[in-house]
Amino acid sequence: MTRSLKKNPFVANHLLNKIEKLNKKSEKEIIVTWSRASTIIPTMVGHTFAIHNGREHLPIYITDRMVGHKLGEFSPTLNFRGHPKSDTRSRR
Repeated sequence: MTRSLKKNPFVANHLLNKIEKLNKKSEKEIIVTWSRASTIIPTMVGHTFAIHNGREHLPIYITDRMVGHKLGEFSPTLNFRGHPKSDTRSRR
Protein backbone atom coordinates (compact mmCIF):
# COMPACT_ATOMS: atom_id res chain seq x y z
CA MET A 1 0.00 0.00 0.00
CA THR A 2 1.39 3.37 -1.00
CA ARG A 3 1.48 6.57 1.00
CA SER A 4 -1.54 8.85 0.73
CA LEU A 5 -1.30 11.60 -1.88
CA LYS A 6 -2.69 14.05 0.68
CA LYS A 7 0.53 13.67 2.63
CA ASN A 8 3.94 14.68 1.38
CA PRO A 9 6.54 12.00 0.60
CA PHE A 10 8.28 10.69 3.71
CA VAL A 11 11.65 12.31 4.28
CA ALA A 12 13.32 12.25 7.69
CA ASN A 13 13.40 15.72 9.30
CA HIS A 14 17.13 15.59 10.01
CA LEU A 15 17.81 15.01 6.30
CA LEU A 16 15.72 18.02 5.29
CA ASN A 17 17.57 20.21 7.79
CA LYS A 18 20.99 19.07 6.56
CA ILE A 19 20.05 19.58 2.90
CA GLU A 20 18.69 23.08 3.56
CA LYS A 21 21.88 24.08 5.40
CA LEU A 22 24.08 22.81 2.56
CA ASN A 23 21.92 24.49 -0.09
CA LYS A 24 22.11 27.84 1.74
CA LYS A 25 25.91 27.60 1.94
CA SER A 26 26.04 26.10 -1.59
CA GLU A 27 28.47 23.43 -0.34
CA LYS A 28 28.83 19.79 -1.29
CA GLU A 29 29.33 17.42 1.63
CA ILE A 30 28.56 13.75 2.23
CA ILE A 31 25.41 13.34 4.33
CA VAL A 32 25.50 10.19 6.49
CA THR A 33 22.11 8.59 7.12
CA TRP A 34 20.48 5.44 8.42
CA SER A 35 17.08 6.42 7.00
CA ARG A 36 16.63 3.99 4.12
CA ALA A 37 12.87 4.61 3.99
CA SER A 38 13.20 8.28 3.04
CA THR A 39 11.98 9.25 -0.42
CA ILE A 40 14.32 11.13 -2.74
CA ILE A 41 12.96 14.61 -3.47
CA PRO A 42 14.18 17.18 -6.04
CA THR A 43 16.11 19.23 -3.45
CA MET A 44 18.39 16.21 -2.87
CA VAL A 45 19.63 16.14 -6.47
CA GLY A 46 23.35 16.81 -6.69
CA HIS A 47 24.16 15.74 -3.12
CA THR A 48 26.00 12.62 -1.99
CA PHE A 49 24.43 10.47 0.71
CA ALA A 50 26.21 7.74 2.68
CA ILE A 51 23.38 5.21 3.13
CA HIS A 52 23.72 2.47 5.74
CA ASN A 53 23.28 -1.09 4.45
CA GLY A 54 23.51 -2.85 7.82
CA ARG A 55 27.28 -3.04 7.91
CA GLU A 56 28.72 0.11 6.37
CA HIS A 57 27.72 3.39 4.75
CA LEU A 58 27.77 3.35 0.94
CA PRO A 59 28.20 6.74 -0.78
CA ILE A 60 25.48 7.35 -3.38
CA TYR A 61 25.36 10.42 -5.65
CA ILE A 62 21.74 11.51 -6.23
CA THR A 63 20.73 12.27 -9.84
CA ASP A 64 17.47 13.54 -11.27
CA ARG A 65 16.42 10.05 -12.42
CA MET A 66 16.34 8.86 -8.78
CA VAL A 67 13.60 11.29 -7.69
CA GLY A 68 10.61 9.41 -6.28
CA HIS A 69 12.57 6.32 -5.26
CA LYS A 70 13.65 5.38 -1.73
CA LEU A 71 17.22 5.80 -0.50
CA GLY A 72 17.41 2.12 0.48
CA GLU A 73 16.90 0.99 -3.12
CA PHE A 74 20.41 2.15 -4.02
CA SER A 75 22.21 0.53 -1.08
CA PRO A 76 21.99 -3.29 -1.40
CA THR A 77 22.02 -5.22 1.88
CA LEU A 78 22.90 -8.67 0.51
CA ASN A 79 25.80 -9.73 -1.69
CA PHE A 80 24.88 -12.81 -3.70
CA ARG A 81 28.09 -14.65 -4.56
CA GLY A 82 26.51 -17.37 -6.69
CA HIS A 83 25.64 -20.97 -6.01
CA PRO A 84 28.42 -23.26 -4.75
CA LYS A 85 29.84 -25.52 -7.44
CA SER A 86 29.77 -28.56 -5.16
CA ASP A 87 26.03 -28.20 -4.50
CA THR A 88 24.31 -31.26 -6.02
CA ARG A 89 20.95 -30.70 -4.30
CA SER A 90 19.83 -27.99 -6.72
CA ARG A 91 20.40 -30.15 -9.82
CA ARG A 92 18.04 -32.81 -11.07
